[in-house]
Amino acid sequence: MANSDQVSSEVTYDPMPDEEGIRAFIAKCDGFYPPDAVAASIEQQRSWYDALCAEFAFPHPDGMQVEDDVIADVPVRHYRPANCTSNHKIVYMHGGGFVVGSRDSHDAICAEISEAAKAELIAIDYRLAPEHIWPAQHEDCHRVTQSILASGKKIVLVGDSAGGMLAAGIAVRAREEGFGDRVLGQALIYPALGGDLNWPSYGQMANAPGLSTDDVIYYRDVLKAPMDDPFAHALSVDDLRGLPSTFITAAHFDPLRDDGREYTARLARAGISVQYREEPQMIHGWLRARHMSPGAKTAFGHLCDAISAMVDQK
Repeated sequence: MANSDQVSSEVTYDPMPDEEGIRAFIAKCDGFYPPDAVAASIEQQRSWYDALCAEFAFPHPDGMQVEDDVIADVPVRHYRPANCTSNHKIVYMHGGGFVVGSRDSHDAICAEISEAAKAELIAIDYRLAPEHIWPAQHEDCHRVTQSILASGKKIVLVGDSAGGMLAAGIAVRAREEGFGDRVLGQALIYPALGGDLNWPSYGQMANAPGLSTDDVIYYRDVLKAPMDDPFAHALSVDDLRGLPSTFITAAHFDPLRDDGREYTARLARAGISVQYREEPQMIHGWLRARHMSPGAKTAFGHLCDAISAMVDQK
């Protein structure tokens, strides 16, 4: 449904998925958040993005307890399903290029993951760029996860896109600080991990729907995270031994695709248990399409299964 924030855009993408559901999703998104959104002001980008997220909002599952809170001076949101059976916590870091997004933007996604995994989920509302450049985002996530770990709980780290970058960095830092054994796993959803812009996906998918290579460059520039910072870009870490079991889901039509492929390969070489899925008809941001695209629905099911297996550990 259109509103005052809706935009009109006729766009031709190359390449483009064939699946009708994801093509309908792309068209719907372009009506709210145009492909050249990064050329607009930060305020306008956030207005468009909030309108888009509101369009894909869904009610919380029956009986779910949802509460806004503050942990270590960082705003968070707790989701506790009626059928909660795990003592472990899922910690979610949202995407949005570090420029847009909040605990509201990913509300329905977090609720559905929590419900599927039968575990409490804590979504972190970290500070955004450009008002707050790196490492503000990482430090917010670190303070929250450290507080949870210090309470004796074990966690599963989950993040999409920029949030996948944050989750991977928190896993590395937890290992460095001696808390690695309390991180049961990490699920990285089309993550940005500091890949080489000369890798094939950055050329092949430069003008793909959902995210372009120019967008990736823009977000890196706004964030100002050093490319050799191991907490920012997990692909810069030389030794990956001791990291938790990992699930990575990448989208074929995504310039970040090869970040997921390469990190999977490096984790496997380091002896880490890692599962990789590359969704053949999906684009960056497919999480929001899970109720209108068969491919996204299937991908979301595999993601929830992987997270469930992690939180089911003793």
